[in-house]
Amino acid sequence: MSSPETIRQRFAEIAEKAGTEKAAAAGRTVPKIHIGMATCGIASGALETKAAFEEAVAAQGLEAEIHPVGCIGHCYAEPWVIIDYPESGFPPIFYHEVTPGKAKMLTKLFLAEGDPRFEHVYGATVENEMIPSVTEFPRFNKEKRLVMEKCGKIDPERIEEYIAEGGYGGFAQALEGSPDAVIDTIEDARLRGRGGAGFPTGRKWRLAREAQGEEKVVICNADEGDPGAYMDRTLLESNPHQALEGLAICAYAVGAQKAVFYVRAEYPLAVKIITQAIEQAKEAGLLGEKILGSDFSLEVEVFQGSGAFVCGEETALIRSMEGHRGMPIHRPPYPSEKGLGGKPTVINNVKTLATVPPIIEKGADWFKSIGTENSPGTAIFSVVGDVNHPGLVEIPTGVTLRSLIFEVCGGIAKKKKFKAVQIGGPSGGCLPEEFLDTPIDFDSLIQAGAMMGSGGMVVMDEDTCVADVSRFFLDFTQKESCGKCTFCRIGTHHLLEILERITEGEGKEGDAEQLELLSREIVKGSLCGLGRTAPNPVLTSLQYFKEDYDAHIHEKRCPGMMCRPLIAFYIDLEKCARGCDACVGVCPVDAVFTTRTRKKGIDQELCVKCGECVVACPPEYDAVKKVSPPHLAPVIERPPETRTESKKESS
Repeated sequence: MSSPETIRQRFAEIAEKAGTEKAAAAGRTVPKIHIGMATCGIASGALETKAAFEEAVAAQGLEAEIHPVGCIGHCYAEPWVIIDYPESGFPPIFYHEVTPGKAKMLTKLFLAEGDPRFEHVYGATVENEMIPSVTEFPRFNKEKRLVMEKCGKIDPERIEEYIAEGGYGGFAQALEGSPDAVIDTIEDARLRGRGGAGFPTGRKWRLAREAQGEEKVVICNADEGDPGAYMDRTLLESNPHQALEGLAICAYAVGAQKAVFYVRAEYPLAVKIITQAIEQAKEAGLLGEKILGSDFSLEVEVFQGSGAFVCGEETALIRSMEGHRGMPIHRPPYPSEKGLGGKPTVINNVKTLATVPPIIEKGADWFKSIGTENSPGTAIFSVVGDVNHPGLVEIPTGVTLRSLIFEVCGGIAKKKKFKAVQIGGPSGGCLPEEFLDTPIDFDSLIQAGAMMGSGGMVVMDEDTCVADVSRFFLDFTQKESCGKCTFCRIGTHHLLEILERITEGEGKEGDAEQLELLSREIVKGSLCGLGRTAPNPVLTSLQYFKEDYDAHIHEKRCPGMMCRPLIAFYIDLEKCARGCDACVGVCPVDAVFTTRTRKKGIDQELCVKCGECVVACPPEYDAVKKVSPPHLAPVIERPPETRTESKKESS
């Protein structure tokens, strides 16, 4: 067996080469333009922005380095750009919503002429020309980044940049010691799985190591399928090597020589980048045979899942890898005893594995100093919905929901009131304002009726219909049910039927009670976590927002005015401007008509309640109104000469 000195020396040679390249790059004085090129950035136009910078730099005859990086978490600011130009005398400057036109303007006025254009700098105060440091922006000054530390800083397609920032140091350190020492450290750190269940990671590794069988397997579960959740995808697109390093450490600890990344095929960029990362690690001598001169060998491959939500469950994931339909099986035996191909198998989430390298490198005590005693470390959430700054956040566990929503994410959008937050995706719970001071950790959220889940968080304002939100999430889980067990297959179907009836204004006495009874039976009778948690949105919304259900059932009214059968649009004639045809032009069914006074009205028989007229109406008029129940909308007679064959009927 090779000595720790040999491993240390081999890795030092790799790190020195990467460090030399980093030092050479740091010595250059040309501007460096960092552009977020993860899926969220590309969807917002980052490819066009990058091309515009390249074109403008060439046209201006300038020297500049275009540096593609991953996601920095500021999804609301996409496409974002950081320009690091030391010669200008300014710190690295963060620009948000950088269109191709803005890219060309910044190249000319800032890079060529030295004017940073304060009005386009995120967080700058134009009056006194104060440009904040990047680390002072909302998100960073409230966060604690362990897993996302390098996201948005390094090019995810260049392993040299990850190594130059200290990457793979934890893996080399692990190889210098024994596998048992690695597991001891993870157990001492009290790391809990970030995939949702919160099972102690060290205990899972220990069970697999002690399981009988010479061949063992480790799997990174990147089958992320929750609506509104995109943490795993973003991590793989922004810093694939940290998850890969954690997977290698896990394999060494449990004695596996085969590892697999299970990534859904709907994540083509993540699949491409992690596949490339594996090849780069092999070329660098960090994967393959006798890694860094040790006796440890590891082969890693990528398996593309077909996008079934149920395959996020361990046994269903394994079944799909074996060529069967992804359906959960009874446990025990657990995968750590008998998993893929009958071999002891460890399955960890992307976030769990990406947390491992810094623990090995900095120690268990350092990790336990972050977060809470029973849930140490950090939690990553994709915060979406009615907040000013949606995106990815990484916070120490123990931070309250109020702090996350109102301080980190900028509060509720459009100055509206907070109503609820759905935590844990479609399997999570819907919590009202009284729970905003709940600490974010595994145990506290479960006590409140929610769950950490994989990290999806949907924030809802006062205009939200909680009954409709429950219907939306249940529709998702019902369709994603594998159908193996009766309670999940048929029970969720009946739940959805009742919810649809309620949100369509056809609810009847006893529906709320039936929802609760059915939900509790499904929780007790379902085989896997999908069925056992599917009723959570229904149960928590019934508990905390019963008045929403009562309004739908007894008053045929939607308090959030979201359910189309229970709302109507009308035009306030006192506010409507004569001659303004904004609403007429956007109506898809010609329901908007002009009265004899040149003001507008809405034909309720034709209206499909799409809401386009609300968006089109100029804010200074604010003439289009929404009301529930529908009969409260004032009747405006339509002149006979304006009646035409409706698009609604012809379509």
